[in-house]
Parts: sequence; structure tokens; C-alpha cells
Amino acid sequence: MRSICWTTNRAEFSSWCLKPVDSGLTSPHWLIYAQRLAALAQSGMAYCRNPYDLERYHQLQEIAAQMIAEGSAEPVQQIQGLLHNQAGYATPKIDVRGVIFRENKILLVRELADGGRWTLPGGWVDVGEPPSLAVEREVREESGYEVKATKLLAVYDRELHGHPPHLFHTYKIFILCELVGGCPAESLETGGADFFPPDALPELSLSRVTPDEIQRMFEHHADPNLPTDLD
Repeated sequence: MRSICWTTNRAEFSSWCLKPVDSGLTSPHWLIYAQRLAALAQSGMAYCRNPYDLERYHQLQEIAAQMIAEGSAEPVQQIQGLLHNQAGYATPKIDVRGVIFRENKILLVRELADGGRWTLPGGWVDVGEPPSLAVEREVREESGYEVKATKLLAVYDRELHGHPPHLFHTYKIFILCELVGGCPAESLETGGADFFPPDALPELSLSRVTPDEIQRMFEHHADPNLPTDLD
């Protein structure tokens, strides 16, 4: 049985999960349909001025919430609250991850919200924040290291790369960073930072990063001339 993860916190990528009744693709078809319905409703409510159509968009949002509730083990009220908190034209969320190497080892941080599993440092990009500054901030906050963003390695659609299902459609941006200072540190969200070789990776936080994604980052490290990966 797969889990569907979401978050109500900018720094957390997935703080708790839905437990769907069925399993299958990275995101089951019913969730994809519910996501699209919720996005249509959100965008409609952002621009609609006709009160009758506005009511129909609210009903669409409620249908989406009911679909997710019926396909999961979570109360519909919690899902309604998450959907109601979304406003404006619906677009994918942006998750940025810092890729830092030292002596052919990659920097990972221990994610406390996921049972101490490990991930590339990163999180949601803030409104008004360029991706390069977002990844530098996230690395500093989560690992204690100071870095400089240098190259865009990959832009992935989260749905296509083996992550557990997530309530919201997300793009994942992987940015190569140069290590310029600092030292390993813990934070409110992370329990330490360390560098790992490709053949000795710890248990990963799969809602944040997958083994295949880590392997692909090592391939970029081995061949700096590789072009940016783009879904």
C-alpha cells in the first residue's frame, strides 16, 4: 500500500501521508483526476465573477476533496482545509535540491520528519526568491554549509521519477553548488549532515529524493559536460 504525502509547511516536503486504498503508479489515476479537478476549481475561483459559476467551482473542489478522501484513510475535512488554503491560478509547486560534492561524495542531510532518513538538502522555493538563492539558503539552513549555486543539473516532474504520491503536482529542481565554507550542523528539521559515496548511501527519504536521482547526480559529477536533464 502506497502513501500520499503532502505538507502544510514551506520547509517540509512531506510531513504526513494519506494511505490510499489501492496501489500502482507513482500517483494512482484517481489522484491525478482529483488533482486536475482541484486545479480547475482553484483557477476558476480565482477569475470567476459570476456567482452561479463560482458556486459550481466550489462544488468541483468539494468533489475533488471527496475523491481523495475516498481513496485514502484521511478525513475529508483535513483535505478540504488543504485545498481551501490554495488560492490564485493553480500551478505546480517548486521544490529545489542542492547537489554538493566533496571527494566524490555527495552531501545528504538527515530528515527528522521522515524518521531520520536522508535526502539532498532543499525544500520549497519562496515567492520572490530566485532558485539559486533558494537552494543556497536551504543548504545553509539544513546542513550548516555555505555554498554557491553554479549549474542547473535537472528539472524533473515529480510524478515521473518514482516518488510516493503527493497531493500537489510538483517540479523538482536539482542545482549543483560549490562548497565555500561552513561546517555540519543540525537544525529544527534535520539531524545532521554528511557526505556519502555512491556505493554506501544511507536509507533515503523517498518523498524527497530517490536512489535513481542520486545516481544521476553522480553521473553529472563524473561528466560535467552533460546537458541539463529536462522532463
